[in-house]
Amino acid sequence: MFVSDFRKEFYEVVQSQALFQCDHVQYTLVPVSGWQELETAFLEHKEQFRYFILINCGSNVDLLDILQPDEEAVFFVCDTHRPVNVVNVYSDTQIRLLIKQDDDLEVPAYEDIFRDEEEDEEHSGNEGDEGSEPSEKRTRLEEEIAAQTLKRRQRREWEARRRDVLFDYEQYEYHGTSAAMVMFDLAWLMSKDLSDMLWWAIVGLTDQWVQDKITQVKYVTDVGVLQRHVSRHSHRREDEAHALSVDCARISFEYDLRLALYQHWSLHDSLCNTCYTAARLQLWSLHGQKRLQEFLADVGLPLKQVKQKFQSMDVSLKENLREMIEESANKFGMKDMRVQTFSVHFGFKHKFLASDVVFATMSLMESPEHGSGTDSFTQALDSLSRGNLDKLYHGLELAKRQLRATQQTIASCLCTNLVVSQGPFLYCALMEGTPDVALFSKPASLSLLSRHLLKSFVCSTKNRRCKLLPLVMAAPLSAEQGTVTMVGIPPETDSSDRKNFFGRAFEKAAEGTNSRALHNHFDLSVIELKAEDRSKFLDALVTLLS
Repeated sequence: MFVSDFRKEFYEVVQSQALFQCDHVQYTLVPVSGWQELETAFLEHKEQFRYFILINCGSNVDLLDILQPDEEAVFFVCDTHRPVNVVNVYSDTQIRLLIKQDDDLEVPAYEDIFRDEEEDEEHSGNEGDEGSEPSEKRTRLEEEIAAQTLKRRQRREWEARRRDVLFDYEQYEYHGTSAAMVMFDLAWLMSKDLSDMLWWAIVGLTDQWVQDKITQVKYVTDVGVLQRHVSRHSHRREDEAHALSVDCARISFEYDLRLALYQHWSLHDSLCNTCYTAARLQLWSLHGQKRLQEFLADVGLPLKQVKQKFQSMDVSLKENLREMIEESANKFGMKDMRVQTFSVHFGFKHKFLASDVVFATMSLMESPEHGSGTDSFTQALDSLSRGNLDKLYHGLELAKRQLRATQQTIASCLCTNLVVSQGPFLYCALMEGTPDVALFSKPASLSLLSRHLLKSFVCSTKNRRCKLLPLVMAAPLSAEQGTVTMVGIPPETDSSDRKNFFGRAFEKAAEGTNSRALHNHFDLSVIELKAEDRSKFLDALVTLLS
């Protein structure tokens, strides 16, 4: 069920058990990357705890069916995945959903999904019927048969409507309000909102925007909400200026350039490895490289300046850099070069844009250099603390490598025509032995590569029909086990609602062909598959979507 009062129905309920550091209470934090790890973690801890808080997982499946918990266990679910499973919505006791009600949830009505199984049993051979005439018995029996036939027909009609309602509701996968924003709202309601918490909420929202999980309208709306909080914190900081330390976090709202990591990189590298500019200028071609030179000349930036670190550029050039780049970008068809975002200053030396932190933490989370997923999660979590800026800077270096590898892979795929039309969708497969292929075995990295590849393909192709197609992409997962990871990306259009239909399609294609598939990821549009089953799986997917 949905929780309406987060403070009373959530925080005060679990406070006596385990939750936030600000109240100096102990808790156990267990990072999980998929359903199997979630089940294992629950089995290991179900005897010790009664309350379980699931963040960014659990809302889009029947939790009670998967975990089979005792009746005393209560789950608080703060998850962005949509649609919310109807059993979780209408479970009054064990499932509590920490989800903003103003999200467009469109949950079906209870009576359309659930129906009482109790039916009146009428016995035709009761003792009271012994003295009845045969004609009366026959009439009563005919009425009972007619009534039962009517009930069965109504039942079939209701079940058919239920299937249609559930299909319409569960057909598309999408994302709602960031869990980080939901948790910040709770802290604000309790007057415990710190600047660090506000920054984490901003990073959570920016992550959704970077990964194309929400629409531009949703992003701008949520930015407006956070901007008001930033203004409130700024006024509070001015009132308490004398009490602040020099390493405090100062958050600002900005219209900044849509260039990845440019303040920690060279402007040239950022232009070449940002998806937006690389796709619009088509930098994988000689013509695109020439356009880049023309663009820089139009801006009035010497190559010597743009190829050195941004921090080392002449101050005179950096003063009006944003306006100069935006003006020239409009001439080259890049009308969205500046975006609404936030930045943070830690002390006087360290400044980061929200997208910088997103790229750094994402790279730390999926870096092959860390042994286990738990270690990677811990590294990424530590990088969000202002006391561990060395880890954040390390994450920025990993992110640069990831972005370079992404653009090089995109260039390779487009130049060798690896993106092919399968009819209802585009398909691209990375082969074992491809440079940097290990960087794309994890779901978030592969999804980001797929989205950037689709954007670049749409900018380069002259086929109007192909511009409107979604993309399915496969990358090697384990050479030893012979498995691949496949992701499905919705069509790249200006009016895209970011809803993804591949989750259900993958499930049906795998079931229909008995493919050895593993639906282990919280995003349903990511699937693990045996490499030898890929052909029949794709054939079934083509048939299903045609």
